[in-house]
Amino acid sequence: MAEKIGGLVGSLLVAVFVLGLAESITSGFAGFWGGLPFWVISIIVLALVFYDFWNSCLRKNSSD
Repeated sequence: MAEKIGGLVGSLLVAVFVLGLAESITSGFAGFWGGLPFWVISIIVLALVFYDFWNSCLRKNSSD
């Protein structure tokens, strides 16, 4: 249970940081089109983070 809570908290903290950084880049000097590549990369990275959380904490394995 502690692994699930820790994984969720860590994943959410990474998501808040990455989305805040992407929003800051987009609203700042880069503008929407300059920040768009970073948004695409951020969405892909967050998908990988949450897939890893699901794979390591939530999915039922045959060893469980």
